[in-house]
Amino acid sequence: MKSRRPTIDDVAARAGVARATVSRVLNNGPNVRQEVRDKVQLAVVELGYKVNVQARHLASGSSRQIALIHATDTEAEPNSYYHSGLELGAMRGCAERGYSLATYTANPEAAGERERILDMARSGNLDGLILTPPFADDLKLIKSILQSECPLVCISAGPDAQRLVPWVGIDDAAAGEAIGSFLVRLGHRRFAYVDGPADHVSAGLRRKGFLAALAKAGIGPEAVAIYRGNFTFRSGVEIGQQILCAPDRPSALVCANDDMAAGALLAAHKLALRIPADISITGFDDTPVSEIVWPPLTTVHQPIRLLGARAVERLVEVIETNGKGDGSSGNCVPFRVVDRMSTAPVEERLTG
Repeated sequence: MKSRRPTIDDVAARAGVARATVSRVLNNGPNVRQEVRDKVQLAVVELGYKVNVQARHLASGSSRQIALIHATDTEAEPNSYYHSGLELGAMRGCAERGYSLATYTANPEAAGERERILDMARSGNLDGLILTPPFADDLKLIKSILQSECPLVCISAGPDAQRLVPWVGIDDAAAGEAIGSFLVRLGHRRFAYVDGPADHVSAGLRRKGFLAALAKAGIGPEAVAIYRGNFTFRSGVEIGQQILCAPDRPSALVCANDDMAAGALLAAHKLALRIPADISITGFDDTPVSEIVWPPLTTVHQPIRLLGARAVERLVEVIETNGKGDGSSGNCVPFRVVDRMSTAPVEERLTG
């Protein structure tokens, strides 16, 4: 039996506020405390509530709607926070500017998905689109959307896409180099690296940056065993077990996101390995899971909510200036290495 769509009353009940309060938040109305706005916006994301855009369009004569496109395989395990973090940031950015946010999922491997995205751009029902990886690096799709004259911004786009379209993101290569340099300073010289999907340019840049840090320290590529993951907890468990059962186990296991690192932690616990005494493990993103696993993960903080908010800010600028200005300008936000308890110097690892 098909489940019913959530209503504004469901959002109100979930957030513990009145229906009128939800309406004020969704319409960016006054006299609502920020903590209440946050509760309502979180309830909207958790319930998957969608505003009745047709009704709003009839009332105002303009949709003022932005679409955020997530790449998701509906048959696979979802990313635990990345998508919802972007949504929360984008929702706040829309609310501050009087826009509504619609979110759509699309499977990059499924036939017809890119055409579906392009149909959205051509429909005239949206004021603009935000693409996330790997769609943010699909040059053919980007060019087609731009030809449709639908305003577009990409999150975490690679260098080629950055030359075509406005973008927001971190310097992924520099972030990968930062975590590599951090581990080298701890004395690590043998590594395993769990990469993201092959079509994620940003993940590839992290790997290249990591290898660059090792090269600067005189450590060659032969010191790194590279594995292909898919950003899911399950792939972290499976690949982590493979790495940790090998006779030449590395001293540090580096993962391209926190979900895979959390999976690798579970694999290590199953093998009764001590972390970081027997092996150091790192993640990437600094999602909430990185703080609640044991031991808490050393990771790279990527401000995911801020990326969503900045993407909306940049897109509204494009919309409201009719695309004038620097069409491929970027907004590079800062990152930082977060040193927690899943890493240690090699000397401590050997004697711990």
